[in-house]
Amino acid sequence: MPEYFVVRGTVESGDKRGRELGFPTANIALRDQDGSLGDGVWAGWVRRADGTHVPAAVSVGRRPTYYGADGYRLLEAHLLEFTGDLYGETLVVWLGSHLRDQEKYSSAEDLITALKNDIATATQWTLAHPATSLPPVDESPLGEVRRLTT
Repeated sequence: MPEYFVVRGTVESGDKRGRELGFPTANIALRDQDGSLGDGVWAGWVRRADGTHVPAAVSVGRRPTYYGADGYRLLEAHLLEFTGDLYGETLVVWLGSHLRDQEKYSSAEDLITALKNDIATATQWTLAHPATSLPPVDESPLGEVRRLTT
């Protein structure tokens, strides 16, 4: 059975580094700072407050390139077919396919190359796994990572 991690949370302002690199993200704080579930880069889906689903490449973790092991654990979703402002909006994020572990890159250019590869892979995964196949979710505490199976 397919397995997903799901997080519901409100988009918060971050350090805007994703935007500076050319990959703006919706940042959601995570309750679990131990990282017991879901760290890494994922292909997935985001449901907006209006009910629309948007494919996404999602990073979950401490952002080791910039913060090492001391960073705050965060979910950062780069919505693949979206432009606009999501600040303050509550989203539901399904993490469907683990693409890779979090890595520390030696330069912004190396990170950008990895992000481009992640986006290409996430695009292919979401084409093969439409939003209509996602498992239903109920109201869970904001920032809580949950494991679901379909």
